Amino acid sequence: MPKGNSIQSQLIVESKQAALNAIQTFNNPLATFKTETFIVLMVIAWRSLLHAYYRGINVEYRYFDRKNRNSSFMRTKSGAFRYWDLEKCLQYKNCPLDEPTKKNLRFLIGLRNEIEHHQSTGVDEYFTGRYLACCLNYERVLTELFGDQHSVGSQMAYALQFRDLTAAPSPDESINPLPNNVINYMSTFDADISEDDYQHPHFSYQMIFVRKLTNNRNTTDQAIEFISADSELASGINKQYWVQKEVERPKYRPSQIVGLMAEEGYPQFNMHQHTLLWKERDAKNLGKGYGVEVSGQWYWYDKWIAVVREHCKNNASQYRNSADKTTLILN
Repeated sequence: MPKGNSIQSQLIVESKQAALNAIQTFNNPLATFKTETFIVLMVIAWRSLLHAYYRGINVEYRYFDRKNRNSSFMRTKSGAFRYWDLEKCLQYKNCPLDEPTKKNLRFLIGLRNEIEHHQSTGVDEYFTGRYLACCLNYERVLTELFGDQHSVGSQMAYALQFRDLTAAPSPDESINPLPNNVINYMSTFDADISEDDYQHPHFSYQMIFVRKLTNNRNTTDQAIEFISADSELASGINKQYWVQKEVERPKYRPSQIVGLMAEEGYPQFNMHQHTLLWKERDAKNLGKGYGVEVSGQWYWYDKWIAVVREHCKNNASQYRNSADKTTLILN
């Protein structure tokens, strides 16, 4: 248990203050650069938290030069010790965090790097599930490692709203669409993690809100009421949700699309024709939603296949083989 005046105790206090300031800033309707500030402060909060943990188990979390026989600690230009950054803390073999929690933090670190020198419109709304997971993960790990007396959960109330809790617009309808570099970063990151980690609430935390139409006057008038996940009501809500939930869209390589068109009776539609078509339609413009770049490779969505199919249909005489053309004329 950390002692009141110990370095470990000071690190915990620093960590909690950074986390509270991060949430306070993000919930402040007058604040700008919400995401940037939130991530910077939460990175500090997590780094200090892990430093406190490592100190408690006698892990050396200062960088040192392995070249010298007697390892010497690395220092800044002013002579101060250089301590592990958050990424290094996550890499340590005995890091106490589970994999989805690590993935969540690594995503936020990468997102911070992407938006640090660019316009970041849209990120405040688009990734709220991942920001919320980061906060809930922090509270969970803080109390697991250092006890319930360090909980910060009771210090933040539900944020009041000026608008109803209605569904957020889809990315295509968003007033502030994500910048292309952020879309590419998100797609590349998400493509490299397992489906289990992607769906895990420690990576992204999402909830379903259903308006309560009647109130029991004998109960507390709370804005949000939680029900048991295994209740009959929750089961019905989840059933409706999963029917309507949009699943991850399939992605196709250009060669797959050409092969598909050949199977549908357009064997003369080749890779060259496909390239000409997407260039003519400016189809790799991310704003059109036809596809996405993942790890340097472009993938197409079903939306683009529909365009290609319509193009082939309208130019069937060009893309069918000779035998097919003869049959069409005779018929």
